[in-house]
Amino acid sequence: MKYKVLYAEDEPTLAQIIGDGLINSGYDVQLAADGQQALEMFQSNPPDICVLDIMMPLKDGYTLAEDIRKLNSGIPIIFLSAKSMPEDVIKGFKSGGNDYLRKPFNMGELLVRMEALLIRLGTPVVQDAPSTTRIIFGECELDSVSQQLITSHGTHTLSYKETALLELLLQHRNTLLPRQVPLMKIWGDDNFYNARSMDVFMSHLRKMLKDEPSVQLMSIRGAGYKLIY
Repeated sequence: MKYKVLYAEDEPTLAQIIGDGLINSGYDVQLAADGQQALEMFQSNPPDICVLDIMMPLKDGYTLAEDIRKLNSGIPIIFLSAKSMPEDVIKGFKSGGNDYLRKPFNMGELLVRMEALLIRLGTPVVQDAPSTTRIIFGECELDSVSQQLITSHGTHTLSYKETALLELLLQHRNTLLPRQVPLMKIWGDDNFYNARSMDVFMSHLRKMLKDEPSVQLMSIRGAGYKLIY
């Protein structure tokens, strides 16, 4: 399933770069060059999440967010803006935004924030979800119903969270799984204690897979995890 993004940005080069990044990350993107066009797109083809610039012709991002909120009170809205004063950020949240990312920003950070909002506000992010409960990867197999991991060295019984973590890693196979995604999806909160708990479970999974030459579970410091096979 592809999630639809309404992306409003009047600067063509930036719009192209970010739009391509969103498409390459699995999103279906509607690109609007001004606030009025964005509102019309929202009304004709409602998205799952909105990513809005603030300084746009015809209708600025603040006004656009207020108009969107009148039509849909629950849709996630992220502001992207070079306006970085505290009063600008406050105005963004008061106008209906759920998050505010200052330009320049890292594409990876935008993707993490989008995924976290989709999860928190009730639209779970699932990318390339396996269609079976038995998933073969490398020389290993995960049975998510019996919660067992079968490797070339034996069968390991997993906890619920270990099973859910491994499923997420498999869904994001060969790409980065941002830390915030499993924290919000499995633990429901990305606080410090949950983050430490997740690290422990990841360590358990890494030990089970460490002698598998066809599989590598990597920890990317400060960013997330990557399962390669």
